[in-house]
Amino acid sequence: MARALRERRAAGIEVLDLTASNPTRCGFDYDEVGILTALGDRAVLVYDPEPHGMLLAREAVCRYYGSRGAEVGAEQIFLTTSTSEAYSWLLRLLCDAGDEVLIAQPSYPLFDFLAQIEDVGLVAYPLVYDHGWQIDFGELRARVTSRTKAIAVVHPNNPTGHFTRDAERRDLERVCAEFGLALIVDEVFLDYGMPGHEARSFAVGEHPALTFVLSGISKIAALPQMKAAWIAAFGPERELKEALGRLEVVADTFLSMNAPVQRALPGWLAGCGGIQEQIRDRTRRNLASLDQLLLQNRMVTRLEVEAGWYAVLRVPALGSDEDLAVRLVEEQGVSVHPGYFFGFVGDGWLVVSLLTQEDEFRRGAEGICGIFQK
Repeated sequence: MARALRERRAAGIEVLDLTASNPTRCGFDYDEVGILTALGDRAVLVYDPEPHGMLLAREAVCRYYGSRGAEVGAEQIFLTTSTSEAYSWLLRLLCDAGDEVLIAQPSYPLFDFLAQIEDVGLVAYPLVYDHGWQIDFGELRARVTSRTKAIAVVHPNNPTGHFTRDAERRDLERVCAEFGLALIVDEVFLDYGMPGHEARSFAVGEHPALTFVLSGISKIAALPQMKAAWIAAFGPERELKEALGRLEVVADTFLSMNAPVQRALPGWLAGCGGIQEQIRDRTRRNLASLDQLLLQNRMVTRLEVEAGWYAVLRVPALGSDEDLAVRLVEEQGVSVHPGYFFGFVGDGWLVVSLLTQEDEFRRGAEGICGIFQK
C-alpha cells in the first residue's frame, strides 16, 4: 500500500487520506497566541529538576481529573514526554526481561515495539463484537501465567472506540487482585465520547489493585508536538507507596520533560475546551456522513463506535485487507488502514479516521462504497 501511495503522490494525483491522525494538519482552528504565549515564562531560565515534574504542572493535571470527578494528589502524578515513555517507565517498573503484559486486541500496534524495546512479551486478549465491543474475560483469564505482571487497557480503545464499562472494570480489578497484577489504563481519547457514550476515568473511585492511568495533551489538547503526558498512580496504600518510590527512581534517572512545556501545561489544559469541541464536532459530522452513505450500500457496514477518532468498517472479504487497501488507492485514490494493522483477525476490516476534513472524508467514503459497486 505504501508503494501505491508514493507512486500516486509522485505523479501529482490526489489522495483522499482517511488515515489522518495528526490534528495539527487537519484544518482545526488553534489558539495560536495562547499556545505560544504559554511557552514564554522567564522562570524557565532557571533549572530546577524535580523527578515527578514541576508542582504547578502536576497540580494542573490534578485539576483536570478533579473536573472529571476524581480526587488525585500531586504526589501521585509523574510527568513524561509521551504516553509511549510512560509505558516504557511502567514496563521497567513492573517487569523483568521475559515477563508479560496482557493487552486487548484489536489495538494500536505501537505497543508491540515498546514491549520489544523493554524485552517484555505482549500477550493479546480478545475484544469481541456482539452489538458492541466487550472484553472476553474467559480468554483473558486463560492467558494469565506466572510471567504475567500487568493488564493493559485502552479506555476508550483505539481503534474500536470501546469504553471499558463499569462492570468490566470491576472484573479487571478482580483478576488483578486475584493474580497480583497491576492495571495500566491508557485514557488519551477519554474526552472524545460520542453522544450517549460518556464514561468515567479510572482515576475515579476505589482502586483495589495497583493502577496506573496514562494520558497527555497529544489528544486532550490536540498538541502532539508539545510532548507532554503523565502517569497517575493509585492503589492499596502499601503497594502504592512502594510503587511511587520505585517510579521516582526511574523518573529521576531521566528527568525528561523540558521546563518550557511544564510551565505551559497549566495554560494548555485550561484552554483545551475549544479544540476538543472542534474535534468532537468534526468526528460526529463525519460519522453521520458515513452512515448516510452506508444506507445506500448494504455491502459495507460500520461497527458501533463509542468514542475516539476512528471508525471500523466491515467489508466483503474478497481478498486480503492489504490487497483491498492497495485497490482503494489505485482505483479510488483513497487511503485507509487495513484491519491487520490493528490486529483484527481475518480479512474484511477497514479502519478510517474521522479527523479528515469533511469534504475529503465524504469523497473518500464514497470511494470505499464505490469499489463494492463494480
